[in-house]
Amino acid sequence: MKKSMLKFGILSMVLIGMVSKEKEAADKRISELESYVDSLKMADTDEMMANWDQIATDFDRKSADANESLVALDEATKTASQEKINATVAKYDELKLSMETKKAVTISAKPNPSQLLRDRLFGAGKIGDDMSFAWVNKDNILKTYETFFQSYKDNKENFSREDYDEIKLMYEALDSRKNTVEKEGLTSGDNSSIASIKLKFGPMFKLNRMGAKSRETAEAKE
Repeated sequence: MKKSMLKFGILSMVLIGMVSKEKEAADKRISELESYVDSLKMADTDEMMANWDQIATDFDRKSADANESLVALDEATKTASQEKINATVAKYDELKLSMETKKAVTISAKPNPSQLLRDRLFGAGKIGDDMSFAWVNKDNILKTYETFFQSYKDNKENFSREDYDEIKLMYEALDSRKNTVEKEGLTSGDNSSIASIKLKFGPMFKLNRMGAKSRETAEAKE
């Protein structure tokens, strides 16, 4: 009887020791998770945005480790520990939302290179992503071509290969609009002036575009 009680006592001590070590391990994992999230709240926002993918990976790993450490705990301890994890995850989610919001604002505020090019060639806000020239009519189409051609000449040395591709699309869209405007009473004098601009622009554009491609190809090889 005494031997049985002794064995039972020893077994109980062993079990208590195991439970204690498991709880200690779980507490350590949870503490690491909490410390990590707290450190993020003190970090520089711009640095976090630049390294968010790595931050998210590290958080997921630490969170998974913390949750896995609860498996061997008794229900009461597991419940209390899970609440700590959930509270830390909530803090992280709040921080993540803040980062995503700031990133969206930063992206929306960043100038669109294509839009900057359109504004440079036709005037601010005149042309959007749809490249609609609906505002061009028989009274202002010559001025539109003149503005475009002069702006092109002033900036042609600074255009990239992608810029030339975009310019080609804009020019074709303007020409398409001209076909419509011709039927709406475009004067022969304006039509003749536009033809003169087109005659100058075509060969110039072709040569400049080839030059830009050759230049970028040479730079890529360096």
